[in-house]
Amino acid sequence: MEFDFLAPLDNDLIIDIKQLSSQHLSSKVVFHTEAEFPDISKVNIAIIGVLENRGKDSKEVDLSNVRRELYSLFPGNWSKTIADLGDILAGNSTDDTYFALQKVVSKLVKNKVIPIVIGGSQDLTYAMYRGYDDLEQMVNLVSIDNKFDLGKQETLISSESYLSKIIIEEPNNLFNYSNIGYQTYYNSQEEIDLMEKLFFDAYRLGEVCNNILIAEPVFRDADLVSFDLTSVKSSDSGNFTNFQPNGFNGKEICSLSRYAGISDKVSCLGVFNHNDTKQESVLIAQIIWYFIEGIHYRSNEYPFGSKENYIKYTVPFEDEDIVFFKSDKTERWWIEIPFFANTHNKLKKNTLLPCSHEDYLAACNQEFPERWWKAQRKSIL
Repeated sequence: MEFDFLAPLDNDLIIDIKQLSSQHLSSKVVFHTEAEFPDISKVNIAIIGVLENRGKDSKEVDLSNVRRELYSLFPGNWSKTIADLGDILAGNSTDDTYFALQKVVSKLVKNKVIPIVIGGSQDLTYAMYRGYDDLEQMVNLVSIDNKFDLGKQETLISSESYLSKIIIEEPNNLFNYSNIGYQTYYNSQEEIDLMEKLFFDAYRLGEVCNNILIAEPVFRDADLVSFDLTSVKSSDSGNFTNFQPNGFNGKEICSLSRYAGISDKVSCLGVFNHNDTKQESVLIAQIIWYFIEGIHYRSNEYPFGSKENYIKYTVPFEDEDIVFFKSDKTERWWIEIPFFANTHNKLKKNTLLPCSHEDYLAACNQEFPERWWKAQRKSIL
């Protein structure tokens, strides 16, 4: 029933794609056509278009250029099975579109298929988040965006206010929100203060560009990742409709996408707020390519495996010890978040938070790692 919401790809587009050589990505993808729908039980990654843009403007969405650019790329040495499930058409209202996307995402994630959603406006992230409702789990959302998209409570949901709806609406399954690449002059001081009050993580564009490795642990703890194309500077994205003099460059945004793919935990990706231009289509295709490349190189370290494969480090503090683990396999780091038995606790047991080697070094200098402190505060509220 859920897949009834999906319309097949246009016949002319299929003909164009099929004319590519057997070495191109197109030959590795199963397409939803008028005659056939892919067998989901044999799929690892599903690409979905959502032709909904009313959260941003009234412009119609056409993903033909994105698909042409994506399927004309050459794949890596990939073993994952990819399907293009076609498009969710804009409903009579945005709520209709949200409902359809929510059901499709929920069905795919339940079946261990990773959806790659291409919008449309970024408020579709809300529908993707609601797709986790039936999974009965807390959700960590990471957004690559120059704004927090909080908006005002009284405004209708849009690409610039969807996060408020996620935070406020029941059931509230959001455990953590992380923003990567915000630009201070696009966000009010009240919004920045609210990020701190809610113990969310926010990384300014400058600090990520100076050391992009700080973003890797954030993706390692994410379930849902949402890319806003306006986080890329116009000279690299080709978006001159909404000119952005500053932002990530093409290499940086693709590196972030690869981090998302490598994360064992990320189960859903969205790319939004583009203008259907030829230039942006090339960039979106490469963002998706790097995400799929990352999936191929997942190390299967989540959930945390046998502790025999990790080195334990204990850093003594005045009141308590902080425990770190380092993987023998990948040399990645985790920090232990303790379980508080006598408090209302969102965490039911000691849990491990991805971190960096720099966090360990800071702890050795008696500096509390900020993400560890925020995770503790959230777990006891």
